[in-house]
Parts: sequence; structure tokens; C-alpha cells
Amino acid sequence: MSIYRRVLRYYRPFLPQTVVGLLLSLIGIGLNLLKPWPFKIIVDDFLRPNPTPRGDWHTRLPLLCLALVAIQFLWGLINWATNYILVKVGLQALLKLRTDLYAYLQSLSLKYHDVRRSSDLSFRVAYDSQSIQTIYNKGFTGIFGSVVTLIGTFAIMVQLDWQLTLLSLGIVPFIIAAIYFFAHRIRRESTFIQEQESAVLAQAQEGLSSIRMVHAFGREQYEVMQFHQQAQQSLQANLRLTLTNVNSALVISTLMVLGTSAMYYVGTLHVLAGTLTLGTLLVFSAYLLMLYQPLESITYTAWAMEGATAGARRCFEVLDREDDVADSPNAVAIESAKGAIGFQNVSFGYALAVASPSGSGQGRPVLHDVDLRIEPNQMIAIVGGTGAGKSTLLSLVPRFYDPTSGSVALDGRNVREIKKKSLRAQIGIVLQDTLLFSTTIRENIAYGRPDASDDEIIDAAKRAQADEFICQLPNGYANTVGERGGQLSVGQRQRIGIARAFLKNAPVLLLDEPTSALDPTTEAAIMETIKDLMRGRTTLIATHRLATIHDVDRIVVLERGRIVEQGRGAELLARGGVYAKLFASGKFPT
Repeated sequence: MSIYRRVLRYYRPFLPQTVVGLLLSLIGIGLNLLKPWPFKIIVDDFLRPNPTPRGDWHTRLPLLCLALVAIQFLWGLINWATNYILVKVGLQALLKLRTDLYAYLQSLSLKYHDVRRSSDLSFRVAYDSQSIQTIYNKGFTGIFGSVVTLIGTFAIMVQLDWQLTLLSLGIVPFIIAAIYFFAHRIRRESTFIQEQESAVLAQAQEGLSSIRMVHAFGREQYEVMQFHQQAQQSLQANLRLTLTNVNSALVISTLMVLGTSAMYYVGTLHVLAGTLTLGTLLVFSAYLLMLYQPLESITYTAWAMEGATAGARRCFEVLDREDDVADSPNAVAIESAKGAIGFQNVSFGYALAVASPSGSGQGRPVLHDVDLRIEPNQMIAIVGGTGAGKSTLLSLVPRFYDPTSGSVALDGRNVREIKKKSLRAQIGIVLQDTLLFSTTIRENIAYGRPDASDDEIIDAAKRAQADEFICQLPNGYANTVGERGGQLSVGQRQRIGIARAFLKNAPVLLLDEPTSALDPTTEAAIMETIKDLMRGRTTLIATHRLATIHDVDRIVVLERGRIVEQGRGAELLARGGVYAKLFASGKFPT
């Protein structure tokens, strides 16, 4: 019931439309209940033995036939309008839930996303969210129409023959028992199906997004087998649910046939005894169908609701997740920053796995008691072996994560006390693998400043030495780059990322292995561009390449998450410590 209450909240803005739809539904039900009456009059007045039609039968018979057509036509119009209004409301609520889900997923920290497949989250947004429309259109409004139809049909049937009515309702307790029996199984199997379908999507997305790697290693057949196995599990899950639905349908239809047969037997006896007319029996059988149809509809609706509830629960699991890196209640927005950065006793560990529905997990320690002070406009290099914690240290500055203990400060203010949006507006980032979106080069450069003018975008591209190759493309700045920038070389993608940072013009710059994926010639060219980008900004650069950090103000050496040395390059070599040993071992290419 808590799931249903939460679903209803999404429909509160559309209450007026829902009321109109339900009123039209009532009119449609009334017209539907009128359908058998013209036929009853025709049978009793014109088709019984030795009929004595009242009035002019040449006029009445055509009118009764026209009445059948008119009632059906009006009912069709009302039903069309009802369906349009209620389906539109359902789709509007679905749009709202999907938007809420996507927006909330965008706001959740990287800690949440690190331990979840993006395809599973995509499945919840695209498919699980449809449950909210199912619950409304097949559930709430469908049950409303079925219940009203049941009440109206029951009232008419009692007036026609109360004994036959009670006999017809004799199967209702058994139908309710069948609903209860199958409901739990259907909910369990529906939940499992959605998990399996999510896994199928994940397998397909992973295989297709890594298509270059698959082709490079000739693993096409392996990927197909992996997908086939996952899809086979989904198939088996769907077959189990289908079998449950078929079994339930068999039970319900058998019960209804039993009720119908009993009614025809007793009703025929009443007609033979003269206590019931043939027309009344025929119209009673029509109403019996009207009685059983909503009962059957309610049955299948109950089972559909079980499946939809499973999807809704998966959606609300996301919306109930607390953000690990939320703005504090007293957080303030900053307009600009000088660029002083401080790490005080900072420790941090990544979550290994989801340990609870809230997403908390045991931390894998990465940083230990890091103390570091960086003055405005200083250029600081962070070096160390793989897994030393370089990228993690950089990730704490824009609050991609919060430290497990200790604090990170910008201009003397704890970053937890700064609104994330304004904090990140002060920071430019260039990563090892520049992520581009499958849109135009212009939009990719302006991603951090969508309001930038064309002149500003072109100027940023020129400063990043990207304008020349952009202008050689068929559509220039309007050229699309393909998924993840696949139509550009690594060096070209990196220049687009640098142009993006130039355009943002933030006082703090974070460079995470910006040249490690490049060949020496391209690296040398891009480093000249990066040096221009670093000038006049507080810069932290994490790198394996000593050639890129020779002239920085300070080098900080990390080993197993701890700062073991810091100073200028020549000083560190003279000390003969960790940095000098790494330098001598050749682990840092020069």
C-alpha cells in the first residue's frame, strides 16, 4: 500500500483530468448497462409465441434496432474520450517519474554509481518507470470502472431474478481465493523477470560499447554466447510467469463457466415454470457476462498490479537513496575563488560492494592522513605508482567523493560548506580519456558553458590548438563526433577536452594523467597547450610522466595513500628517497 500511495502522489497534479475521465467512465458504464434492454424488448414483444406487440410494431422495431446502434455509438465515443484522457494522464505522470529518476541519478555521488551497472539504472528509468502508468491505467482507474460496473450490474440482476443473482455470485469467494493464491507467485516472478531483463540490457550494452575490443581480440562468438546465456535465463523466467498466468486463467475461466452453467440450468427451469420470460433470461445472461467480465478484469488487474509494484519498488529504491555527497543545510554559493586548496588529515576508502539497500559498504582504504597546503596559482604535481591514490586525491576537490575522515578546503572554507554546483563552477578538469558526447564539436567544447558565443568557442579551440583540425572536418564545428568521440583520434579528443577547460576559465585546474595515452610527439605538442592552460591557475596534475612536471612549483609523492615526499624535482632527486628511486627505476618515463 505504501507503493500505491507514492504512485498516487504523482497523479495529484492531474486530479481535475482524472475526475473528468472518471465521470465520463460513469456515463460509459451507464450506457453499457443499457445495451441489453432493446434486445430484451424485441424478444419479449416480437419473438415470443403468439406475440401481441403494443402500438405500431412497424415503427417500434426499427426504433429499437436504431437504439442498439445509438447506444453502442455513444458508448464508443465516451469510451474513446475516457481512454484518451486517462492514458494521457498516465503518460504525463510517467514523464514526471522518469524525469525525477534521471535527475536524482544525476545528483547522486560517484560512490553510488561506482557499485552499480549503468545499464541497470537505465533500465529502471526506461522500463521500470512504466509501472506507474500500469498501476494507474490498469489498476486504479480500471478497478474503479470494474467495481462500478459490478455494482450496477448486480443491482439490475437482483431486480430481474434475485435467486439467479445469488447463484451467479457463488463463485466469487473461489475467485478471490485464486487471486490470493497466485498473487504472491506473480509478484516474485515479475521481480525476477525485471532483474533478468536488466541483466540482458547490461550484457548487450557492455558488448556493444566495447565493440572495438571485441573485434580486436576476435571474441565475437564469446560475446554472443554470453548474451545468449543471459537471454536464456530471461526466457526461462518469462516462461515461468507465462505458465503461472495460464494456470491462473484456466482456474478463473473454469470457475466462471461453472457459474454460467449453473445459472442457465436454474434459469431454464424458471422459464419452463413460467416465472421468467425468455427475454429476461437472455438479458440476464448478458448481464451475467457483464458481471463476470469486471470480475475477470479485477483478477488480471490484481496480477498486473503485482508485476507493476515490483517495477515501482525498483524506481523508489533509487529515489529513497540518500545522497552521500549532499549539500549541507548551511552550504553557501560562491561567486569566485582565489584557488587556495587544503587537505587536512584526509583519509578515504572506496566501497567494495553494496552492503545494504542504502548502498553503504565496507571501504577499501586508499588515502591515509593526507596533509597538503596549496597556495593560489601554484602548480602541484601528484606522482606515485598505480593505486597510490593520485586520482582519488584529485576527486576530493570537486566533491566527487567526501573523505572518510578529515576535510578538504577551498580558500579556507570546508568544501562541504560550499554548494556543489558553485564549487564545481570554480574547477576545470582534463582527464586521461576525454569523454565526449555524441553531438557536435561546438556543443562538446561549450558543455561547461552552454551560453558561450561562437567567437568564445572558436577562441578556446585555437588556444587548445584544435581549430585547425576542426576546420578540416566536413561540417567544421557542427561536425558530430560519434559515440564517446569515436570519430576523432585520442589526441583530437584531448584537445577538445583542453578547449573545454579553456572556455570554462576556472581558477582551479585538475589534470588527471592528461597525456599518458598519447604518443611522444602528440604528448609534446599537447603539453605545450596544457602549460598555457595551467598559467595563472591553481593546478593539480596527477601523472606518471616526469617530463610533464619538470617546472611545477612542487612535486608530491604518494605511496600507498600517504605523502612520503614533497618538494621540487631537483631537491627530491638529491635526497635519494622514494622519488629518486622511482626515477632511477624508469617507472616514470621522461
